[in-house]
Amino acid sequence: MNSLTALSISIGVLAGLATFLAVGPLSGVFFIWAATIAWAAYFALGGDDEALKNTMVCGIFGVAMAWITAILLTDIPADAPLGFPLMAAITVTVAVIVLCLAANIPALATIPASVLGYSSTFAYLLQTPDKLTPDVLLGISLDNPLVVISISIIIGTYFGKASAMLSAHLTTEE
Repeated sequence: MNSLTALSISIGVLAGLATFLAVGPLSGVFFIWAATIAWAAYFALGGDDEALKNTMVCGIFGVAMAWITAILLTDIPADAPLGFPLMAAITVTVAVIVLCLAANIPALATIPASVLGYSSTFAYLLQTPDKLTPDVLLGISLDNPLVVISISIIIGTYFGKASAMLSAHLTTEE
């Protein structure tokens, strides 16, 4: 079969498996949306071993930077002299500058993957009730985004690799 058909079938089949895991045995540990973001990043970054490494390393770096940012945000008092919105904006500004400047370190040079990890973490924190709290952020549990979003990024990246391998196996020379 041609490469597009093979890739479509491999991604579809593995997306079904990933969905089963996310809503079944790995529910609450593996978020399909974070995994598919990493899966797509794997392909966007080249779909090879370098992309696998960069997606995971930089994605998890982005998670860590968002986690640190979130901890700092929970320390801003509601009655901060400059107001919470401005203080939050300043905190995020500095964190994102650091995240991007870290690209000077070769292992952290894939800024898009770092941003995807950062954004995935804040998606989880801002859309899931009661997660943006010091107890969750500093706790040792699967509610902590440092843990659960990193797990989802790792699993999603490997789903990307698996779909590429399955696609290659299904592709025939024309």
